[in-house]
Amino acid sequence: MKTYLVMVGRTSDPWLNTGISDYFKRISRYIPFQDIVIPDIKKAKNLSENLLKEKEGEVILKNILPGDVLVILDEKGREFTSRQFAQWMEKQMASGIKNLWFVIGGAYGFSPEVYKRADFKISLSQMTFSHQMVRLFFAEQLYRSLTILNNEPYHHD
Repeated sequence: MKTYLVMVGRTSDPWLNTGISDYFKRISRYIPFQDIVIPDIKKAKNLSENLLKEKEGEVILKNILPGDVLVILDEKGREFTSRQFAQWMEKQMASGIKNLWFVIGGAYGFSPEVYKRADFKISLSQMTFSHQMVRLFFAEQLYRSLTILNNEPYHHD
């Protein structure tokens, strides 16, 4: 199974980029992994929130194939403990799916089309974080889940 993390827009803070890159390298030691950054939509400031989400959604969905699993990180999604998320990942890996897509949306969330296509919604917290911070938090949790599944000492209960 190949795992993708799709992110809308660039991360502008160098310290965040450093942390995110570090976790991406760690993740790649365990599973086939690719990060995809969707460039900011041109002239986004001239678009309504709904039109911006629609344009971002079109780019998000263009690579998702039938049979791929699409997981969106959304404030209304299911919350997991780290161990629960590791168990969820293990089920996905054992299910025989070819591609697992995680998507972190832009500042305004997702279009109705992305919500409709999503197989799962996951929330990292009831708190609100910037979509740039979510990249680091999710990368760390994905890495943590893989260390849990490999019985490595990174995670402590």
